[in-house]
Amino acid sequence: MTISLENIGKRFQRYWIFKDVTYTFNQPEAYALLGPNGCGKSTLLRIIAGMQAPSKGKVHIKDANGQPTEISNIFSQTSFCAPGMELVEELTLREFLNFHFSFKRPLNGLAINDIIEIIGLKNAADKQVGDYSSGMKQRVKLAQAIFVDTPILLLDEPCTNLDQAGVEQYHNWIEHYAKGRLVIVASNDEREYFFCKEMIEIQKYKSEP
Repeated sequence: MTISLENIGKRFQRYWIFKDVTYTFNQPEAYALLGPNGCGKSTLLRIIAGMQAPSKGKVHIKDANGQPTEISNIFSQTSFCAPGMELVEELTLREFLNFHFSFKRPLNGLAINDIIEIIGLKNAADKQVGDYSSGMKQRVKLAQAIFVDTPILLLDEPCTNLDQAGVEQYHNWIEHYAKGRLVIVASNDEREYFFCKEMIEIQKYKSEP
């Protein structure tokens, strides 16, 4: 798949967060959206995901056959993980994953029990997610994105709340399960985008009102 940004800009009230972002993302490649806090990395990632509309510009998407597709149809092709996303905390991990994967197919034929084993939460699989630590919840957020069979993987600060063991887990998952996909990471932490070959500095698109 290909995602092309044409003169994308985002304004809140009278202030432009960024302006005139023109860039093409191709599968299978990995890209990093870089810059300090508040520069608009997360906002741009949500625009790419079709979760937020730009104030100006257009997002063009082509499928694997080079045919144009509407951004409204990108949901089924995309996995997304961000620190602020909510989990259904009243469900157990097993219930949550069964619910989540009723909408999208697991990657590489993985079963729910396989995913629970991979993320190291077998002993907590039947506990409510609301009782998990922040690091455990982040592993669940990553799992529901990385282990879905989609061509596009979008990650916003994926190592938030992870300890060193969790960061090493993330590195392992990326190396084994992100191959062949279009991956875009919004981050200012090199541990999160270590595998990305292309870097986009959002700060250079900063615009005064």
